[in-house]
Amino acid sequence: MTLPLDLLMFAALIGCILMGFPVSFSISGIAIIFAFLGWLTGTMDISLLGALGQRVFGVLTNSVLIAIPLFVFMGVVLEKSRIAEELLETMGQLFGGLRGGLGLSVVIVGAMLAASTGIVGATVIAMGLIALPTMLRSGYNPRLASGIVCTSGTLGQIIPPSTLLIILSDVMSNSFQQAQYAQGKFNIETISVGQIFAGALLPGFMLVSIYIIYILLRAWFIPTDAPAATDLMEKPSREAIFTAVVPPILLIIAVLGAILGGVATPTEAASVGAMGALLMAGHRSGGSVKLILFGAAALFFLGIAAGIAPVRFQRNDLEITDFLLGGVYIILAIIGVAAIIVSLSRAWRSGILLPAMTQTMTVTSMIFATIVTASIFSLVFIGLGGEERVEEFLGLMPGGPQGALLFCMVLIFVLGFFLDFVEITVILLPLIIPPLILMGHDPYWLAILVAINLQTSFLTPPFGFSLFYLRGAAPKEITTGMIYAGVAPFIGLQLLGMMIIWFVPSIANWLPTVLY
Repeated sequence: MTLPLDLLMFAALIGCILMGFPVSFSISGIAIIFAFLGWLTGTMDISLLGALGQRVFGVLTNSVLIAIPLFVFMGVVLEKSRIAEELLETMGQLFGGLRGGLGLSVVIVGAMLAASTGIVGATVIAMGLIALPTMLRSGYNPRLASGIVCTSGTLGQIIPPSTLLIILSDVMSNSFQQAQYAQGKFNIETISVGQIFAGALLPGFMLVSIYIIYILLRAWFIPTDAPAATDLMEKPSREAIFTAVVPPILLIIAVLGAILGGVATPTEAASVGAMGALLMAGHRSGGSVKLILFGAAALFFLGIAAGIAPVRFQRNDLEITDFLLGGVYIILAIIGVAAIIVSLSRAWRSGILLPAMTQTMTVTSMIFATIVTASIFSLVFIGLGGEERVEEFLGLMPGGPQGALLFCMVLIFVLGFFLDFVEITVILLPLIIPPLILMGHDPYWLAILVAINLQTSFLTPPFGFSLFYLRGAAPKEITTGMIYAGVAPFIGLQLLGMMIIWFVPSIANWLPTVLY
């Protein structure tokens, strides 16, 4: 009887991670050990590892993944430039006088930061340092306040632009193509980041609505849990609201609008977001407002011109007005570059730029190290027959396709207690998604279900990352038990959101169908 090395391999990986070994080294080390065992026992053809170089090269040259460091840099710069603090203070003054208003403000700010940064850790820490003490001073139940802060911070995983959605779109696209090859199709369709972003937009704001309804209902039925903030009765001025709210909204429109409208690829839009974040940081650091605004407008119109001019040039229908416009383009470029130089200088002097670049390199290196080593793991796992075992196992699940999907969702949810979303996405999903697609499940709808499930992993004890982030930023009177108890109702709300998407697939499918 052949040893089930594929199952032992997966169990060994989870064991190493739970014992605290570095994830990337655990993945690659386990893969090498079990490749050697497979060769010794005759269950794996060692020549299969010859494809390793091509797989790694494919990961490192993947144009979709280039957007990750740019989006991470955008989020880190916005977090370092104190935009989150201004948003929280302004929204707190705007809604704080209402019962449950502070909680409502935290959720709204969490959604805005998610759509403009996509960085969970930065959002949770910022709101834990700023909003949580204010909520406690206003008499909020510590458990409710902790749950609101943790949950609002995780919106960066489901509301685009999101690192999770970028990695997930790449995995889903490869799985979708693999399923089509298995069906004998030669006209292969792909899944783009824009389609996944479009599919996640409405479910993301549906979750925001569910959180808000829960907070308002709890404040209504249990007034002592979320009282009005009597010290925040004074409304902010229109200028304060405009300064705090409008720049992030414009950045969101520029980035997401460019992707969803088909004007730019995710990588191009990410570069727009990074430049926009730098301009906003320059403004926050004391740079010339007029120059920065003119620079942003100049870069915007220059981007449009860059998309139009080559087409006219290729058509060979240039006129004298095109040469005059060329001079205008040069002026716009000079203004835009000047604005960026001023913003870079201000961001460097204020101590924003260097920490932002360092944190971006750290986060990006961690993500890409996991993705590269996961490709090694999956290659060995497939060589040991793990792919066929997974397909056979899912095919034997009671309930047919729905039963198999339910089992996979439960598996992802349970693994979320122990593993990071990157590990689950790049190790587990390539094994289970192709069989699920072959069973007839819509790939876009399936991607959003998985995304919400992975978002929940940030809230589930004992290793939920949002819980760790808040534990480090929360006041001493907030215990770990309070944080765990506070997120429990919101985990239930996450599961409710998954059920709604399960039974109403059009929430995830409608926008991608309309746009693409």
